[in-house]
Amino acid sequence: QVHLVESGGGLVQPGGSLRLSCAASGSIFSINVLGWYRQAPGKQRELVAHITSGGSTNCADSVKGRFTISRDNAKNTVYLQMNSLKPEDTAVYYCNAILNLVAGGPASLYWGQGTQVTVSS
Repeated sequence: QVHLVESGGGLVQPGGSLRLSCAASGSIFSINVLGWYRQAPGKQRELVAHITSGGSTNCADSVKGRFTISRDNAKNTVYLQMNSLKPEDTAVYYCNAILNLVAGGPASLYWGQGTQVTVSS
């Protein structure tokens, strides 16, 4: 069984920074893509950023230049460094992973439980 556990959320003032972490555990053969999504109250879940096993990244336009995604393959962990935070960044942040449980097996998608980020003065 695979678990994704996020940490690092909290309350921060506008202009501040937070660093989110998400660690994947369980019987995992390989992780192809790791990503961060967010969902604000009354809105749909949206992509924030994702990173491939080779290190290629993609970020939403709304966070480019402010957020940076990175990963530590040895630790099966993905990070989201969030700088210059704005009130509109307030949301529950979820990590996900597209991974293989066995060599040559199908890729599966897993989600974490989410961590709250609140940007407010």
